[in-house]
Amino acid sequence: MSENSYKPKPQWIRTRPPGGENYRQISSRIKSLNLHTVCQEARCPNMAECWGCGTATVMILGDVCTRGCRFCAVKSGNPEACVDSGEPQHVADCIEELGIEYVVLTSVTRDDLPDGGAEHYAGTVRAIKNMDSAHLVEVLTPDFGGKEEHIRVVIDSGVDVFAHNIEVVRRMTPLVRDHRADYDVSLSVLATAKKIKPSLLTKSSIMVGVGETDEEVMLAMHDLRRVGCDMLTLGQYLQPGKTQLTVERYVEPEMFAEYEKFARSIGFAFVASGPMVRSSYRAAELYVKGVLKNNIPA
Repeated sequence: MSENSYKPKPQWIRTRPPGGENYRQISSRIKSLNLHTVCQEARCPNMAECWGCGTATVMILGDVCTRGCRFCAVKSGNPEACVDSGEPQHVADCIEELGIEYVVLTSVTRDDLPDGGAEHYAGTVRAIKNMDSAHLVEVLTPDFGGKEEHIRVVIDSGVDVFAHNIEVVRRMTPLVRDHRADYDVSLSVLATAKKIKPSLLTKSSIMVGVGETDEEVMLAMHDLRRVGCDMLTLGQYLQPGKTQLTVERYVEPEMFAEYEKFARSIGFAFVASGPMVRSSYRAAELYVKGVLKNNIPA
């Protein structure tokens, strides 16, 4: 795995600069409430599209992560157990003001907190639901050390979708993710969520282009289905900055189509697969709205 070589982006990798009234409105309000979004912190290439459509993924529990994954642009360090107790209500106020129906909450990993931030997640979900019970809330959580009691706290708060990303295939996990992250622990988080609430929609994401083979991607999909994961997104890794891992390969759109075909064949209820697909992807949001608001079977 190389950290110094550079591969030019192929023609199918396209992003546009942020702009538009919705983008400016969301950006201004998030800044005024001192909130963080994973869109900004992780330098997501889809920020213009999502914010332009009135959707943002809010990152709670601050902007300093206790882990240091080699693909991620989020700041790493010691937050020293600092938590903004007013953040849950601030997030709910922001969501209500912007009229967002589908809320995605994620966070940095907080190994410095006894519960990994589980109660803070739960409090944020409850604050949003108290504003309007019709709001749909997806959480994209850290692994909470795999502890069932912490996962249960989040699920019992009333989340509509529980997501946790395995990020990469098994072999690449120790090379790409922080040394405290574990492939099997991540799978166990999704399995535990299903155990706690079998009807809950669960979701994960695989990032390709970091050195894996297509066969390993297929095996990872099988692993996710084995723990009952309902929804899957697959996307191309793009190096967010000079200090992160470089891209090992650009997977062609035709291969992403093959990934999607295979994922559907083994039972995923929803699959989004493409170079620019990310975990918090609007197609997944639309699918969940259809399932939960129109009583369509998953």
